[in-house]
Amino acid sequence: MDQLENFVTGTINDNLWTAVPWVLIAAGVYFAIRTILVQIRMVPDMFRAVMEKPNSPGKDHDEEYGGISAFQAFTISAASRVGTGNIAGVAVAITLGGPGAVFWMWMIALIGGATAFIESTLAQLWKTKDADGNYHGGPAYYMTRGMNAKWLAVLFAIFISITYGFVYNAIQTNSIAEAVGGSLERDDNGFKMAVGGILALLTALIIFGGVRRIASATQIIVPFMAIAYIVVAIIVIALRIQEVPGVIVDIVTHALGFKEIVGATIGAAFMNGMRRGLFSNEAGMGSAPNAAATATVSHPVKQGLVQTLGVYFDTLLICSITAFIILLGKNEIAYGEEVQGAALTQAALASEVGAWGTHFVTFILFFLAFSSILGNYYLAQTNIEYLTKSNLWLNVFRVVVVAFVFFGAVGSLPLVWALGDTFAATMVFINLIAIIPLGGVAIKLLKNYGEQRRRGIDPVFHRDMLPELKNVEYWDGSDPVTRRSLEDRVQ
Repeated sequence: MDQLENFVTGTINDNLWTAVPWVLIAAGVYFAIRTILVQIRMVPDMFRAVMEKPNSPGKDHDEEYGGISAFQAFTISAASRVGTGNIAGVAVAITLGGPGAVFWMWMIALIGGATAFIESTLAQLWKTKDADGNYHGGPAYYMTRGMNAKWLAVLFAIFISITYGFVYNAIQTNSIAEAVGGSLERDDNGFKMAVGGILALLTALIIFGGVRRIASATQIIVPFMAIAYIVVAIIVIALRIQEVPGVIVDIVTHALGFKEIVGATIGAAFMNGMRRGLFSNEAGMGSAPNAAATATVSHPVKQGLVQTLGVYFDTLLICSITAFIILLGKNEIAYGEEVQGAALTQAALASEVGAWGTHFVTFILFFLAFSSILGNYYLAQTNIEYLTKSNLWLNVFRVVVVAFVFFGAVGSLPLVWALGDTFAATMVFINLIAIIPLGGVAIKLLKNYGEQRRRGIDPVFHRDMLPELKNVEYWDGSDPVTRRSLEDRVQ
């Protein structure tokens, strides 16, 4: 096990992650310039888009339009984003990279917001609809329809199915087992296997029910747990508000090399902040577009904006809260000496509010990480359905997912995180090969959206507005949302 861990961490990840941060930054800056900082100037539109419900009076959303609402698509992607990375991942970043890692998590979110906008807008444009009224889309679809690169789409679909169906779900289970063990003071394999078994059973009950059951679960779990975590964190920060400016100074100075601390150089802060930031908000990985494509909206840009908001919600809010809890905590952190996950966040909160803080983190992490398992599975399922229409293979995949949920509970913490880094880096490279040349299409859509907004109308897209776009199946005016929006304008 140690040899495998050293191989993945040293040989593979050290080489991959020499390039990945710079590639992500370059892509984010490029898209930010081309969109004139869409991730900053259009924040109000993001909130409008996420709350939009194109329901007609007396009609159920799914019955009338098919698909799911913009908010449900947001919660599915948030379920994947908001989880272990926000509680355990931030702790891993700080123990390996020091306070400066938090600064680079912020930077990857701000820069990556533009990338998230591009990839999710493209996913909406080239989505498709099945016989049951469910929408499908994502990188595999825009690689096929937008680039005519079937080989690249198949490669991406395979990697994301493995990453989210197996590796990332093992990470979620691993962190849940660690947190529950910390609360109950149990660390034996028998206990971990029991936790894994319970999680595997719960996962099976939901994922065999399909996307709408997943959406129904995540739209309840994610907001409630996130709000509970935020409320307690605000109380903790308020109790030590006088120390917050000092923490912010530490984060910035350590990130930029103005201070040096034992075991955490500027390079370690940069690298670990980037790795954990990417794991948490997933901007540029091509994961969130799979959820973005499922939403029923009147213009593709609306889901691009919704998913950009998801990046901010994940990293600038939830991850920052965890970072402040840890850095305001009274426990000493041996930076760079030992990988610490959820246990560090538990200890930090307990040092502020008492022993119940340990159990509170366990409670929150359990539900957020479990919702991530559901969100991860859905992203993987979308790509399995791209690869094959066989229900048999889909059910085989579901069984293997459940198995990885179980086995993740007994895996090594450093190994599962290292494997997550490996697959995340690979997905970034494959996805950027597509969205950089296709980015101009998303920018045309943004221009179309902006022109309609300036005229004071709710933006609606019809593929005749950009007739040069090929292989666009959905946006022909036959769907209820676009048709009714266009009819309302005439009236």
